[in-house]
Amino acid sequence: MGGETLDVEVSATKRTNLDKLLETIGLQTEILDLKANPSRAAEGTVIEAKLDRGRGPVATVLVQRGTLRVGDIIVAGGEWGRVRALVNDKGVNIDEAGPSTPVEVLGFAGTPEAGDQLAVVENEARAREVTDYRARQRRDSPARGGAARGSLEQMMSQLKSAGRKEFPLVIKGDVQGSVEAIVGSLEKLGTDEVIARILLAGVGGIAESDVTLAASTGAAIIGFNVRAHKEARAAAERAGVEIRYYNIIYDLVDDVKKAMSGLLSPTLRETMLGNAEILEIFNVSKTGKVAGCRVTDGKVERGANVRLIRDNVVIHEGKLSTLKRFKDDAREVLAGQECGMSFEKYEDMRVGDVIECYRVESIQRSL
Repeated sequence: MGGETLDVEVSATKRTNLDKLLETIGLQTEILDLKANPSRAAEGTVIEAKLDRGRGPVATVLVQRGTLRVGDIIVAGGEWGRVRALVNDKGVNIDEAGPSTPVEVLGFAGTPEAGDQLAVVENEARAREVTDYRARQRRDSPARGGAARGSLEQMMSQLKSAGRKEFPLVIKGDVQGSVEAIVGSLEKLGTDEVIARILLAGVGGIAESDVTLAASTGAAIIGFNVRAHKEARAAAERAGVEIRYYNIIYDLVDDVKKAMSGLLSPTLRETMLGNAEILEIFNVSKTGKVAGCRVTDGKVERGANVRLIRDNVVIHEGKLSTLKRFKDDAREVLAGQECGMSFEKYEDMRVGDVIECYRVESIQRSL
């Protein structure tokens, strides 16, 4: 209409005027003289972050100023590292990424958070100084609650009897985007009487330090598509801290909402049977892929529910279709013994994966 705002009618589905949109953006940058200095130290924003098996923490970064190069020392939020590799949007390793370039960055010591500002610093000492300061700020920010412990049901009764206004939780997820969605959903559950207080929200498996934090503040631990380390499970059992696992955000939010409103009464409960480690993968003509395993603890039962866990992240959930001891079908296999397993409608197993076997029991509702 003659103003300063340009208008382009586009359609992604019909591929209409997409080239015109790019031309208009280029024209506008020239008119407004929008330029970035590629010679300065790089700055950018973390778009997404995750733990990748074999590659470690991986952050997707949009470089906004300067040029990011392999070997640069970088800081993002409370994490730092040296750029070990840069991968562009086509999956090709590159040596440097200039302004307006999206790139995957490998080399962080831990997983940064989406939205963190990334910056290149001069040396490792400066990087440690910045991250240590931010870690102290984050550690000191949560107010220390009472030392009440126990299950979600016990915490709910404490909310009723003692009139507590906060519902403390520790959240761990598989990717930063999932964690942000969970935290955002839980924060909207707050009422005048009770709010969900997120003590810690991060990416990766549930560690012993998470259990220590939960035990000292009376929090429950929520795992979304991740599992707890063996040491963390033992520490949680000793401290009486409840760890709940979910793979659907709606179920997670519903359970927390029920607990906050005093209505939580689970009808299904999981009973852990045991764990097994995959030692070898075999191709059997009639059955398909069969995993040769050793049961590391507990026992594995035929027909039980199983989860396939890779680097503390849940890859698959389903049922055990076959369980063999040598060439014979077995009803159960105990710890220390080797066996062959195959899953219903799933064959993407790898050597080193952990199989978690459990039974789902129906618990009668009680108030």
